[in-house]
Amino acid sequence: MPELVLELNGRTWTLDVSRPYTLGRDPQGDIVLDDARVSWRHATISWSGRSWVIEDQGSTNGTFVQGQRIHHLEIGPGTAVHLGNATDGPCLNLSGTAASVASPQVQPQQQPYAAQGAQAGWAQQAPAQQQPQQQAHWQQPQQAAHIPQQQGPGGGAGAPPVYGDRSPTTFHQFSIGRVMRIGRALENELVVSDLQVSRHHAEFHSTPDGRMEIRDLGSHNGTYVNGQPIAKGGSAMLGPTDIVGVGHSTFRIVGDRLEEFVDTGEVSFSARHLTVTVDGGKQILKDVSFGVPEKSLVAVIGPSGSGKSTLLKALTGYRPANQGDVLYDNRNLYKQFAELRQRIGLVPQDDILHKELTVKKALKYAAKLRFPADTTAREREERIDEVLRELKLDIHKEKKVTSLSGGQRKRVSVALELLTKPSLIFLDEPTSGLDPGMDRDVMQLLRGLADDGRTVLVVTHSVAELALCDKLLVMAPGGAVAYFGPPEEALNFFGYDTWADVFSAFENYRDYDWAGRWKGSQHYQMYAADIDAIAPQSVQMPPMQAMKPPKPQGWGSQLITLVRRYVSVIASDKGFMALMLILPAVLGAVSLLIDSGNNLLPNEPRANGLRQPNGTATTVLLILAVGACFAGAANSVRELIKERVIYERERATGLSRSAYLMSKVIVLGMITMVQGLIVGGIGFGAREVPAEGLILGAQTKLELCLPIMALGFSSMMFGLVISALVKTAEKTMPLLVMFAIIQVVFTGCLFTLNGSIGVNEFSYLMPSRWAVAAAGATLDFNLVNPNKDDPTATDPLWDHTVGVWGLDMAALIALGVICGFFVARFLRRHEPEVMRK
Repeated sequence: MPELVLELNGRTWTLDVSRPYTLGRDPQGDIVLDDARVSWRHATISWSGRSWVIEDQGSTNGTFVQGQRIHHLEIGPGTAVHLGNATDGPCLNLSGTAASVASPQVQPQQQPYAAQGAQAGWAQQAPAQQQPQQQAHWQQPQQAAHIPQQQGPGGGAGAPPVYGDRSPTTFHQFSIGRVMRIGRALENELVVSDLQVSRHHAEFHSTPDGRMEIRDLGSHNGTYVNGQPIAKGGSAMLGPTDIVGVGHSTFRIVGDRLEEFVDTGEVSFSARHLTVTVDGGKQILKDVSFGVPEKSLVAVIGPSGSGKSTLLKALTGYRPANQGDVLYDNRNLYKQFAELRQRIGLVPQDDILHKELTVKKALKYAAKLRFPADTTAREREERIDEVLRELKLDIHKEKKVTSLSGGQRKRVSVALELLTKPSLIFLDEPTSGLDPGMDRDVMQLLRGLADDGRTVLVVTHSVAELALCDKLLVMAPGGAVAYFGPPEEALNFFGYDTWADVFSAFENYRDYDWAGRWKGSQHYQMYAADIDAIAPQSVQMPPMQAMKPPKPQGWGSQLITLVRRYVSVIASDKGFMALMLILPAVLGAVSLLIDSGNNLLPNEPRANGLRQPNGTATTVLLILAVGACFAGAANSVRELIKERVIYERERATGLSRSAYLMSKVIVLGMITMVQGLIVGGIGFGAREVPAEGLILGAQTKLELCLPIMALGFSSMMFGLVISALVKTAEKTMPLLVMFAIIQVVFTGCLFTLNGSIGVNEFSYLMPSRWAVAAAGATLDFNLVNPNKDDPTATDPLWDHTVGVWGLDMAALIALGVICGFFVARFLRRHEPEVMRK
């Protein structure tokens, strides 16, 4: 039997045909390669029965033979395999004495066809003409060059080809009655080395009548048919045109075999006739079309008001265009967002990590939320370390994010997105606020990401490093394309020497038809005419936009992770923790300045039978109630607004809205109730109170603390409402002060509320009204603070009965629950529009 000898830097390995061999950085692997460009499990080499075969296992930086990236290839003596880089990556030289397979020649597959129209389906293809930037696709030597054209998936006409004429990465033979299981675990028939895939993800079943069925095995990130998720644990029958998506792999049935396409980053991306219209009919994005070549870096620049941010939201699905298509490797992003969102990374302008955490810990929580629940801590740790080394952040992993420079923080945000190995990465103003040196570092980082096999699109105001980009998209005022093509030809196209002159021209000639000038140019014919020739879609957003994508983690698992992360963020800020303890202590101590009689009991009746109001009780209760309101609302009033960018991004990757909100409620609720206990404990501790309470018997002081604690909790919920409503953190402070003042007025301690038509009913919306009423029921406030104008009149909310106390507390808690409902609704506004139900 033929043996194969591998040689690398003086080391040799002899392979026999009895088993496969794994290559990578995993110390438990067969061939260990200590190089940061090599993935943990990079590739496998095995005997196929007639030849030796190397198969890439979804590595980050790729496997190369003769300078071309391969996925599944026959190899033999004389073959040189580079890992991680086509030129200077670790090179395995193959030799052998008995092997009979000649060294294969990897040839580029010819591309005789180019799609000419999405609306015509798969069949509408014609000879390609001007495609200077289109890269060749590579195929296995034994694979036929042309994939039969079929009706596109996704339900009818208008669906473009899934992979155009791209050859499959590999294929698998089927037989009747066979079951083929897909998953990350090695015991599966189809092993997919992708942390987005569950250990046992799905099964293909070949039925006796020759049909094929796909069954989901309770996967965490979902199994997709034609871009739409099938029910968890459900199944779907497959036809000859159906496409099955599992993680970064896609499968389709051709005859009696299963063809597999692995998304390794070599994907095309195009926008076709994107138009965005806002209320009033104003177009803020006008007929934008361009195509992004594979493994390229594209910059989008333009003056303020040119629609760059709107374009980015349209390209990522955050705010889909009213008209037009966004195609990810010829797949409609809007219609198949649930599946394709896993392959797209987005780095917003603001940092998407908690700055209080260390780099390693912040990435650890992000990985826990994004990867399936069945990934182990070791698997996540290995992936984090791999990304940190790739971005040269491993020396900073124990530093807090807030201590890093601006460029390093942006690298950490990029690292978070790279955890899931996205093929397409968008960045919004990554160099904003950075000095020229950091600007260059960030752009060189993006250049490296593109060179490593990813497609990168960056929206930027900086024009200093545009020469690093492959393509440049210039947006004109009003949201139209003014130029698309190589950056080195852009200034010559506009006829100016500097970009400052170009932007000044945009400002001075706002009514000029920049888009018309572009479309009439030779550059347009060279770089955009093919894409722009496709007719715009007149159909509005499809119903699939309301679909609820699967979540990688269960609700409970997400909640635990979010709670742990939030506690870690709070615990890392020693000053904030100290303030949370000092603030309620000070507020409680202020009430000790009121010591008239030093008791909260009813005064003795005078000779005329009337009781003198106990001013100490009303004043103390007023101070404690306002203190609890202020402390509770202050805890939460900034929490959602400061994490808005983080929430938007995590929501797009599968975060549960209710789990996120509940994590805030649990942590802040515990803190606020402890603060309420401190406030009440200090305020009531040294005072004389009734010997017997309504609920807790002799523990009257503790019973009086309960309404104060509940008031703090409800006020915290009101603070979350404010935080979810405002657009900037600066607006929270005036609203916090206004909230606290309104609570003072409606406590019922300053003037009589009962009997005041309209005012009394409005006071029922105020948590301080119910908290003071519950404490008043315990103290028998109708005796402690009788109505001066009508001593016989009583406030029914102050009656000294268990039922009234329970009603007051229930109303207080109900206000908090109602606030939680509104917070959840307001949070919905900050989610990708394509995901909204």
